[in-house]
Formats: sequence, C-alpha cells, structure tokens
Amino acid sequence: MKAWVVARPGPISTRPLEQADLAVPVPMPGEVLVRVEACAVCRTDLHLAEGDLPPRRPRTVPGHEVVGRVVGLGPGTASSLQPGDRVGVAWLRSTCGRCPYCLRGAENLCPSSTYTGWDVDGGYAEYVAAPADYVYPLPGDMPAPELAPLLCAGIIGYRALLRAELPPGGRLGIYGFGASAHLTAQVAIAEGATVHVMTRSAAARELALKLGAASASGSDDPPPEPLDAAILFAPVGDLVPVALAALDRGGTLAVAGIHLTDIPPLVYERHLFQERTLRSVTANTRQDGRRFLELAAIHRPRVTITPYPFDAADRALSDLAADRVEGAAVLLL
Repeated sequence: MKAWVVARPGPISTRPLEQADLAVPVPMPGEVLVRVEACAVCRTDLHLAEGDLPPRRPRTVPGHEVVGRVVGLGPGTASSLQPGDRVGVAWLRSTCGRCPYCLRGAENLCPSSTYTGWDVDGGYAEYVAAPADYVYPLPGDMPAPELAPLLCAGIIGYRALLRAELPPGGRLGIYGFGASAHLTAQVAIAEGATVHVMTRSAAARELALKLGAASASGSDDPPPEPLDAAILFAPVGDLVPVALAALDRGGTLAVAGIHLTDIPPLVYERHLFQERTLRSVTANTRQDGRRFLELAAIHRPRVTITPYPFDAADRALSDLAADRVEGAAVLLL
C-alpha cells in the first residue's frame, strides 16, 4: 500500500516525510482493518515530523484523524462493526483499563496509553488497523473530508473547552484559530457563549468573524472585555501570560496543545492572583469523543477544510507550519 513515513525527524524544510510502499496491516484479535478515505493533518503530525514530539519507533506512519470503511476484522474480534461501516480512527488507540486513572474515568492519563500515528502506524496510508473498542462509528451522510477533522481537532478542542470551565453564557477567549479552534468556537457559540478570537493570521480572523465570533484581533491584543475562560491553541508559550492577564477573576486558561514552547516567567499578582487557573489538556477520553460527535451531529459545525491529494502530504505539513492552511488540511485518498 502507499504510505508516508517519518524518515528523518527534523525541520519541515528538510523534508522529513518520505513516501513508502508498505504491506497492508493485518488486524490482530480485537482489531478492525480500515480502508482510508480521508485523513486530516494535525499539528501533532508536524511536531512528530520535526522531532518536537520524539518518535517512539522508526519510520512511523503519521495521522490520527482517519475516516474510512471497515474492510476486515481480526480473529475473534467481538464488535458491532461490520465490513462496509463508516468509522473514525482517532489519536487515543488503547489504554490498560486497570490503572487508577482508567478506573476513575480518566483514561487519557493512563501511563500505558498508546496513540495512533505515534506508537503505531496511522492514517497517512491506504489502510490502518485499530482496536475496535477505540474506533468511532460515523454517519454516512457527511463527506469524509469534513468528518476527518472532527476526530482530533474537534475532540481535543471539546476537551479543552471542558477544561476551561466556561460558565453558561460566558465570555471565551481563543488564542490561535486553526483546525481545532474553528470547531471549538462554533460549539461554544452554539451553546450560548460570547467568543473573542486572538490570532496572528488575517485570514483566520476573517474566518472567525464569519463563524460568529464577537471579535477577532491580533495574538497579543487584549480582548474587548474580560474573559471568563480562555483556550490556547497556538503552541506559543509567550501567549500564556497574555491570556492569563486577559482573564477576569476566577477565570481559567486551558492549554490545548501536546507541545508548547517555553512559558516566560509569570507575575503572580497580574497572572494568577484572584483565583485565575492555568490548566493543561492531555489527550482525551472515549467519552469525550462520543459526546463531541453527538454535539457535532446536533449543531453541524461548518468544517472549513483545505484539501490535498494524498501524494502532497509533505506539502500539507509545510503549509501548516507556515500558517497557509485555512481551517483543517485534509489528505484525500
């Protein structure tokens, strides 16, 4: 099968991705084999390619926002999924189910968790194998390219929104406005929030206003009113004190990325006093995924995509690194 692998992690300008011809994966017991229709391109893929996220195995196939059809089941796989079903394969691939974190419903913190496109080969390929218990059934009435970003950008953004503890009808600040942010903003607006977007891209600011944001300004600009909650999607540590300073008393900042540049020193009275809270976001639970997909089915967010042919995966990552992507980049197979 055709696939892309991370051959030599390094700056995207050094072309760390390489096309390869690999064997079609054989599904193991408990797994399904999926023929890939589309795979969205995540900034985590870029971090893996550039080495910010240390590779866990050589020549890994990236990609964890996969939409496709089940074409086979591993031996003894007990699942309601059948060949022909439309499914999504996401970032969280497996957890132990036995540790204290799993038992209390925090499987995203499981020390034994594994991840699609990092621990095992992902969706920059014609086929991917995944545990049936971690695969999401998807509706058949939406185009695959529009569904793909929901599998990570949507789910992680939703968890970040939960972590930000936005009160009903509250004021939410969003820093950075790419694939995840543009979906999260729509969910928050649909549920009654006032959303202010701060991002360096003029095109992203224009998109934010089209999607219903109350304001859109530069990354370092203060919002027009104090924020009850904020989410940092841009992987820029310098924006942490900026966002904290924009919070009202008791506000919470959630940092959504898996990688963040260094955070500069914080001034206690300006950034944390009056019970402002700084939180990280680590992966997601399957419950997060199921709940977000339910909300997406109700609210039908507008999924803005920039499509790329499969053979242009390296260009898609380069464009993502240079902020040339509007919404989510999606590879089409």
